[in-house]
Amino acid sequence: MTAQYGRHELTPAAATDLGHRILDEVERAVVGKRGVLELVLAALLADGHVLVEDKPGLAKTLIGRAFAQVTSMRFSRIQFTPDLTPMDVTGSAVYDQRSARLEFHPGPVFTNVLLADEVNRAPAKTQAALLEAMQERQVTNDGVTRPLEGPFFVLATQNPIEFEGTYPLPEAQLDRFLVRMSVGYPSRDDEWEVLSRRLDRGADEVRLDVVADGAAVLAMQRAVEAVHVEPDVGYYIVDLAAATRARPSVLVGASPRGSLALVKLSRARALLDGRDFVTPDDVKAVAVPALAHRLVLHPELWVSGVSAEDVVRQCLDLVPTPQSVPSR
Repeated sequence: MTAQYGRHELTPAAATDLGHRILDEVERAVVGKRGVLELVLAALLADGHVLVEDKPGLAKTLIGRAFAQVTSMRFSRIQFTPDLTPMDVTGSAVYDQRSARLEFHPGPVFTNVLLADEVNRAPAKTQAALLEAMQERQVTNDGVTRPLEGPFFVLATQNPIEFEGTYPLPEAQLDRFLVRMSVGYPSRDDEWEVLSRRLDRGADEVRLDVVADGAAVLAMQRAVEAVHVEPDVGYYIVDLAAATRARPSVLVGASPRGSLALVKLSRARALLDGRDFVTPDDVKAVAVPALAHRLVLHPELWVSGVSAEDVVRQCLDLVPTPQSVPSR
């Protein structure tokens, strides 16, 4: 099967090659984080959104900007603050005296790649405006609904060490993120590589080459739809989600939306790995970032240090792995 964009065709093999070229170029700016970049690209190809929880200065903003540059997509950044209003995100209607009518001025959400920086600092009403854009791919203003042009990808960040003046994301909005992940500190050699490259180029900004465009990204998303999922692997995904609901430490387990997220991410990972079928290893590789943020644990477990990530890993150990893998 092939995916088409413009007048060209993109086979699964071509989509894999293009994905690797995108990653190689982005890695010129984000050093030593190939696994993180692969997960972000998989979420983009699965037509989902990413929540990055990590400390300041770990290239969260750079990752979003780099992917936008390399794919030649429009990029917007919103710094979420307690006084941010929904109209600051979606846009607003302004009265034009010359035409004597209201004209809509699009907000920063009308873009391809949106960096929602410190998203938990905005009040619930503003978060809800972003939620509609993420889930429905549309914006409603003054009773008028306006669709968002694809690709539309939200990379949201929040700082896990500062909670004063924040509005925790409700479970319903967390569930709308396909992936929750962290970047982590670089290794000693990788951190020196960052410094060395900065010294060599003599400037802060990294100039990246364009290797794709928005139409190509849409074609890669369609190519993901050609990736096959065997029933045994599908039932493995279902059993993993069900196992999270049965754990005694879990108050609310992963919903069917979590199972769908696992399917979508697994297919994107398989495509990036050069295959047109999903294996159990694909599922295991993305299970934690796809499911952990969808779990609500019993409050007393915070004292014992048990995390949702630990629960998902326990389920991976408990649920039998299917033995049959398609040879396509």
